[in-house]
Parts: sequence; C-alpha cells; structure tokens
Amino acid sequence: MKNLPMLYRVIFIALLLLLQIFALVMIIWRFSSYFIYFYTVCTSLSIVALLYILNSKSDPAYKIAWVIPILIFPIFGGLFYLLFGRNKLSKRKKREMKAVNEKMNQSLIPNQAILQELEAQNHRAANLSRYIDKYSYCPVYQNTITEYLPLGELMYERLLEELRKAEKFIFLEYFIIDEGVMWDSILEILVEKVQQGVDVRVLYDDVGSLFKLPYGYEKKLEEKGIKCSVFNRLIPVLSIHMNNRDHRKIAVIDGKTAFTGGINLADEYINAYDRFGHWKDSAILIQGEAVWNFTVMFLSLWNYETETDEDYTRFKLPVHEAEAYPSDGFVQPFGDSPLDEEPMGENVYLTLIVQAERYIYINTPYLILNNVMLSALCSAAKRSVDVRIVTPYRGDRWFVHSMTRSNYEFLVESGVKIYEYSPGFIHAKSILIDDVHAVVGTINMDYRSLYLHFECGVYLYNTQSVLAVKEDYLATLTKCQQITLEDCRAVRWYRRLARTILRIFAPLM
Repeated sequence: MKNLPMLYRVIFIALLLLLQIFALVMIIWRFSSYFIYFYTVCTSLSIVALLYILNSKSDPAYKIAWVIPILIFPIFGGLFYLLFGRNKLSKRKKREMKAVNEKMNQSLIPNQAILQELEAQNHRAANLSRYIDKYSYCPVYQNTITEYLPLGELMYERLLEELRKAEKFIFLEYFIIDEGVMWDSILEILVEKVQQGVDVRVLYDDVGSLFKLPYGYEKKLEEKGIKCSVFNRLIPVLSIHMNNRDHRKIAVIDGKTAFTGGINLADEYINAYDRFGHWKDSAILIQGEAVWNFTVMFLSLWNYETETDEDYTRFKLPVHEAEAYPSDGFVQPFGDSPLDEEPMGENVYLTLIVQAERYIYINTPYLILNNVMLSALCSAAKRSVDVRIVTPYRGDRWFVHSMTRSNYEFLVESGVKIYEYSPGFIHAKSILIDDVHAVVGTINMDYRSLYLHFECGVYLYNTQSVLAVKEDYLATLTKCQQITLEDCRAVRWYRRLARTILRIFAPLM
C-alpha cells in the first residue's frame, strides 16, 4: 500500500509526457499534411540534424541510434533530435556549472611531491593520475587507509559503526533511498546525531527513488532537522536533462571517513529483501586525506542543486589529523559529470585496459559497450591478457540483460572470458589490473553511466585493498557459470534478432 502514492505520481507524469508527445506529433502531422512549406522545413531540419550528428564528437553508436529514426521518420526525427538529442546546458546553467568547477579546482590542490613519488614507482599510473586530476579536479593522496568491503552486509555494518562516531557532519548522497531495514536504522542514527548538533545532509536522486520514497519526502526529513535536497526533480516536461541522474553513492563522516561503491540505501543491497536472488555488491571505505575529494564532490553538487555557496574549508580535516593516517599506496577518489563533455569513467577504464599486461578482472551488472570499449577488451585478450568479466545470471530489467548478453559472442570469440553470477544478481562495479591497479565505484559499463549520469569512483594504486578486490573476485568466480561460444550460438534466431535491434538503440535507453 505504501507504493500507491508513488505509483499515482508515476502514472500522472507518464500521462502528461505522453500527452505532450502526442500533441507534438499531431501538430507536426497536421501541418505536414496541409502545408508543403512546413514539410520542407521539417525535412530540412532533419538534414541539418543529420549533418550535425555526423560531424559531432559523439560516440558512433550514439550517432547510429539517432540517424536510423531520422532517416525512417524525416518529418519527426530531426525535430525530436533538436529537442531531446543534444545534452547542452542553458547559458545560466553553464555559468552555474562553471562556478562549481572553479570552486572545486580551487579547493582541491594537488600535492606535487606525491605525484613525483608515484611517477618514480610507475610512470603510466602517474599519467593516469594527472589525467584524473586535470579533468575532474580530484588529486591523488597518500596518508589514507583503504578497506574493501565485498558485500552489502559488510558495508552496512561499517557504515552504521562510522555514523555512530560522527561529531561534526554527515553527508549522504545516493541514487536510491528506500524505507526499510537498512534506511530506517540509518535514519534513526541521523536523527540522534542531529539532536547532538551534527550537521546532517541528504541528497538523493528523484528518479532513482521514484518508486521508493513518497513525494515530498525531503520535507519529512527536514522536520527531523536533517537538511535534504532532491536532485534533478522529475517534472512532466519533455527534456533531455531528465536523463542526467545522480548515480553516485557517497557517505562522508566528519571529513575523516568516506564510503562509495555500488550499494544504495535499500534492503535488496544487504539481502534483507530477496529481489533477484542473492545480491552481490561491493564498496570501498577510505579514511584520511583522500576523503577531502569526496567532501568537495558532495558540497559541489549540493551547492549546484540548492543554489547556495558556502565555504568548503569548514569541512576539511585538519592537516595534523589527516597526516596521522598511515599511507596505503596511492588513493584518488574522482567524480564524473555528464555536463563537462569529458567521459572520465570511460577514459579511466580504457586507459587501464590498454595498459594491462597480465590480467583484467571486471565486475559489472550491465555490459552494454560501444565499439571503442569492445575493441579494447578484445584486443587485450588477443595479446594474451587474461580478460574476465562477471555479469549477472538474473537481470533486473529484461531488455538491459538482453543487451548485456548480446555482446557475449563477439567477446568470447576474441578470447574474453565471460561469467554469469549463478546465485542471482551482481551489482558490483570494479576493474582490477595486474595486482596493482583497481577502480571501485558506481560506474557501470553502459551508456547511461559513461555518458549521462553523475558518477564517482576511487582509483587505487598499489594499496592493500587492491589485493582484497582480487581475493573477492576469485572467490566470486567459484559461484559463476562460464559462458562458452556454444552457449552463445545456441541462442534462438529470434532472440538474436531482438538483441541486435536492442543493441542499435542502446545509447538512447
């Protein structure tokens, strides 16, 4: 019964959107039937849209996904692309985002001595670190402890433990929050901490929590003294920016401790609720200097969404406290924004894949790849790198799972080993390279994560947690079924055809 108000809201929004689409189509159709000039204008718009698409820097698969419907429907296609196909900010939003980026850049100052030490150990790792710093404003750190958490249940226990220690502030930024065992116990601590004078803030994505939280839930939290904001609130107006969701999962406590990974604040992530069989997820806990990157990431998006401006340095861990943490390799938390036209997550993954010498181990719930990523993985396997990818046996959405499986045959033919997690659904997002590099975060290997969502991750070089990621990966493989070339070719022809069609339009989903 608790989902009824949410369902009504979804139905209401869907009906309004469908009504707008219908009205737009009918207007275009009506005018095209009676006015040759209007038809000519619409066709000209389609030609302009095609030329723009073909000359843009967009991914080739994204271009094809738009070119096909424009060619089939020249009257509607070009207009729809001009309305919804370009992920461009308004001038006002550009100014706001520029101010946010400038403030991030001023707040996150790289330590050149650390970069020089990383350079001395591994030139390629240092180059990747410089790239991350340059385009996400997030520098690399030492004086940081890392702890890999291979299950949602373990992350949940550690999160509760650290929340209870909070003395100054708690920042939570999540794609999904759902009332239940996990969130209710966290909320109980948050209310207690507010009463103790702790600054508690919650930022959640409106679409991610659409079926989870009642409309206006932020007011309920504010009544409890918790500062709350809803990211990119869903409104019944056709807009490409409704695609830009906050997919990050960040918890920051007192500037000392931070969590990220695949785990949202909902019961299925800790297996308190059986949704798709056993839910395998992972997270990374960091303590020390590197937490500052996450603090600034949260405050930047908070200020952007709430249209506020505050002094970030109030939340920075004092130098003497930060330096007290022992160094565990090199740690670099980073964010990825869909609004800066720099595919940070994709480029980090590609760089690591291209540099791999011995093995590449990947966990991803979705394997919906563009040609560049597909070629990089196949090329690595062909040069005798041991490439292994774990995906779910049970998908959370049938069409997404079908698109994931549509990539298997080409990869397996090239020597990539594909495994499906037999107990259920794997939601972990990680990549591990040669015992020394790893990324743990929120970034899926699909178009939405790589191009449309706000994401985050932690690049780890030569930390103890890198080996913990490997240990967990090898243990996970024992619960997986390897996909063979015979399995791929045994798929019925009509399923193969459906998957091919879905792959064409994957960039638009």
